[in-house]
Order: sequence, then C-alpha cells, then structure tokens
Amino acid sequence: MLLLSVVAVFSGCRTISFYSQAVKGQYQLIATRESVKKLLADPGIQPRLRERLELVQELRKFAEEQLKLPVDSHYQHYVDLHRDFVVWNVEATSEFSMEPKTWWYPIVGRLDYRGYFSEEGAHQYGEWLRGRGFEVYYGGAIAYSTLGWFRDPVLNTFLFDSKTDVAETIFHELGHQVAFAHGDTDFNEAFATTVGQEGARRWVRSLNDPLLLEAYERALQRNVEFVGIVMKARLRLESLYGDTRTSEGKIRASREPFISDPRRMLEEKRSIIEDLKLEYAGLKKTWGGNGDYDGWFEQPINNAKLNSVAAYYALVPGFERLLEANHGDLENFYGEVQRLADAPREQRHQRLRELEGTH
Repeated sequence: MLLLSVVAVFSGCRTISFYSQAVKGQYQLIATRESVKKLLADPGIQPRLRERLELVQELRKFAEEQLKLPVDSHYQHYVDLHRDFVVWNVEATSEFSMEPKTWWYPIVGRLDYRGYFSEEGAHQYGEWLRGRGFEVYYGGAIAYSTLGWFRDPVLNTFLFDSKTDVAETIFHELGHQVAFAHGDTDFNEAFATTVGQEGARRWVRSLNDPLLLEAYERALQRNVEFVGIVMKARLRLESLYGDTRTSEGKIRASREPFISDPRRMLEEKRSIIEDLKLEYAGLKKTWGGNGDYDGWFEQPINNAKLNSVAAYYALVPGFERLLEANHGDLENFYGEVQRLADAPREQRHQRLRELEGTH
C-alpha cells in the first residue's frame, strides 16, 4: 500500500493533527531503525530473526535480478514497532452509495483513504466521520511505500508471516517504485498486487518446492474466489443505490435512489450482505473448511469495507492480461504500465477493462 505521510512536510492542510502524527510516525521509523548488516553480524541475534532477515536479503536479490524491480537501498534496515500493524487506513462512504470519500494530498492528488500511525488515531477519526453520517472502515496495514522519499525498512509487522507472504509483501511494495498514477488508488494498488503475486509465484518456483508452490497457488485461487463474491455483492449494492460510473470508472452517488424508502433500502442492503456471508460459507466447504477469511467476515461489513477490497483487486485481472500479452516479460510489462500511468485516467482504465474482457 501507499502511505505518503511525507507530503505533510510540504502542506498547509487544515488538519494539523493528522499531518503531525504522520510526521512523528515516519520519524519513529527512521529514528529506531537498525542496520540489517550489523544485526546479521551480531552473534547474539535471535535465530528466528536471523533466518528471516537472511530471507529478506534473498528476496531483495531475487527482486533485483529476476523481477527487475528497483531495489536500491530498500529493506537494508530493520524496525521493531512492537505492534501488529504499521498504519491503520480509514475509508468512508455514505450509507446508501458505494462512492468513496476522498482526501486530497499535495503531490499525489486525491486518494480514497487516510492513514494513521496509531489505531487510536484511526478510531477517533472514524468516529468523527460516523458522527457526520458516513459509514466507516479502518484496517491495519503491515507495510507501505513512500515512493522513494525514504528507504523502506523491514518491519516486524510482516517479517514473521509465511515466507510466501513476506515475498509478496516486499515485491508489492517495490512495485510501487515502478509506476505511480496521480490520484488513482485502484490503479496503483492493483498493479502492485499483480507484481507482488507474480513475483512471489516466480520466487517459489525458483525454490523447486512443488508442495510450497501448490499451496501458494491454492491460496491465490481462494483469494480470487473471495474477491469474486465481494465484487459481486458490491455490484449488487451499486445497482440498489442507483450509483453510476463516470467515463473514468469512478463511482458516483445517484441523486435519486432506486428505492425512495430508506427502511426498504436498508432491508435490501442487509439482504445482499447476508447473501455474501452465505456465499462465503459455501466457498469454505469447497476449500475443505479453510478459514483464511473468517476474520474478515467476523467483523461488520459495510460499503467502505467492501471498497477496501476493490481498491486492491478490481483491476488485477486487467494487469494480469497485460502481463500475458507481454509473454511474461516483466520489463516490457513495466514499460506499458508506466505509459498507462502517464495517460488520462479514463484511457488507462478503459484499456485495463478491455484486457480483462479478452480473457
């Protein structure tokens, strides 16, 4: 994900407290980081930490040599934040529309979320939004990219995940260094997600471990199926609310909802969300009871939460088709993505939708 707190340095935003916490949070990462090289040279380092830092160095090398990603000096320092997430992102919508609330930031433009370095800060801002009639979702993120403003460190928040998840996280964040479309969250995150998944797949293949590769492919397929039912529910809600789409693919709330009675609208909305839960229960049976997404379904589901999934995955099929069209050549793929990032939003989204439709 992208967290661009660095823009606070250049801004005069009305929300001084937001930018203050962003600067402090970024400073904490810089001030408490430790050199990975020095840690690995320490004979007293914990074996588990050593093994994982060595894994990161292996992944850095693979990213540079095989994935042609701009590794530079990223992931050469380690930070233990003593918490599970590095930031918490707040997203919001109205009760009867899938149109996301957006926030404007210097340099990067409008984005669909606001990031906080503390859960309490995210919670307080979320409650402030709820008091103004918004539906709110905030979720923790284990990593982020500053687009090269700072050298991204290794964080305890993702270092001890499964090896494939660590690989996917690092490749995802490095993907953000390749291409960035101004103010286009869906494009940026879907591209990085594609890079992360394809990179992890290629890394696992290089290990010549068929069982690990099979397990990772199954996990990716479960994710595709999970995203599929979420996107289906999201489209049903768009239809219920009467939302429209601009030529750029942006959702816009209708001035005249399809159902004028708010109580009936709420009942229909609840029914769609219950259908989503039932579909997930059916998926779990086909997965042999695997509960990868139980935690997601155990918490309340609203418009903003559904949008949080769409931001990362809605455009992934188009990027996957674009990679296929380039016969898996990553450098050519990156070049095409960079050209799309420089094109008008309407043009790049249309291109990705066309590619998805050709599969």
